[in-house]
Amino acid sequence: MDILGLISTYIKVVEAGSIAGAARGLGLSAAAVSQSLTRLEAHLGVRLLSRTTRRLAMTESGARYFDKVRHIPQEVESAAQSATLESEPQGALRVATTAAFGRHLLAPLLPTFKRRYPGIDIELIGSDWRLDHRLEQIDVSLRIKAQLSDSLVARRIASRAFLFCAAPAYLAHAGTPRTPEDLQQHACLLFRYPTDGRYLPWRFERDGQVFEAATRPGFVCDDIDMLAQIAVNGGGIARLADFVALPLIEGGQLVPLFGAEGQGVTSARSEAMDIYACVAERSALTGKVRAFIDFLEQALQPKSGQGPGRDPDQGRALRRGVPGC
Repeated sequence: MDILGLISTYIKVVEAGSIAGAARGLGLSAAAVSQSLTRLEAHLGVRLLSRTTRRLAMTESGARYFDKVRHIPQEVESAAQSATLESEPQGALRVATTAAFGRHLLAPLLPTFKRRYPGIDIELIGSDWRLDHRLEQIDVSLRIKAQLSDSLVARRIASRAFLFCAAPAYLAHAGTPRTPEDLQQHACLLFRYPTDGRYLPWRFERDGQVFEAATRPGFVCDDIDMLAQIAVNGGGIARLADFVALPLIEGGQLVPLFGAEGQGVTSARSEAMDIYACVAERSALTGKVRAFIDFLEQALQPKSGQGPGRDPDQGRALRRGVPGC
């Protein structure tokens, strides 16, 4: 009898809140999951779950058992990694990332990572929704500050510049903003964060003080690449991560604002976009997860002229995620 497999199935059922949800995550039929639970209960001689047509809940014995076994699968994997420390990391790695970051930065790096670690098989999930690590079986997620939560352990691995930009045609008829305060007189292309419906704020720093610029929405969208195309076609001013904006600026489709090399004069500078690697808990830092995070941290270090880098005192520390701003 595969006790570890039965325990893992039980954990997935509890975390998913249903047999059907666990079955989808495990790639099994609901009947197979139900049979695994029955075998585990028969082996233990106790009822772990109270199942009705409308709800599933742990019994008192089931809750005590879950509390004791919930870390076993991760501890087994960690032990295996320790026993094979000299070998290359391997196994399936499920990575969640914001859509734009995954499209523009992460996807081009993955073939290099695969060549370096051929034993690691990556499944990539590109979504701006806040995904549950345990429910979605995610090993590591890449998030910006607005996505962080106290339930995750986070490590900042990169910092990229935000660039304000607009099409030459837009600036020709609407004028060029000289300060962040001028933005409220322009059509601003705002990103609405899908997790909670808020606009991602346009923050600046001036004389050591961080402030949020007042904006007048011209267009609102939950996809940054759509906003970039609206900007290219004269729809207004966009705030874009450098990896989205720079190719369009270099091609002459957009003009940078508020910078030494761009139009506009201001003593304020845009807040940077910090990127974090997140895991559910420290025990989730298996060899394959560490290899992936270390690879990205090194690969994403900015070259000259590519924007802010990592603070030297940040090191490699992991910390609990802070609430979204």
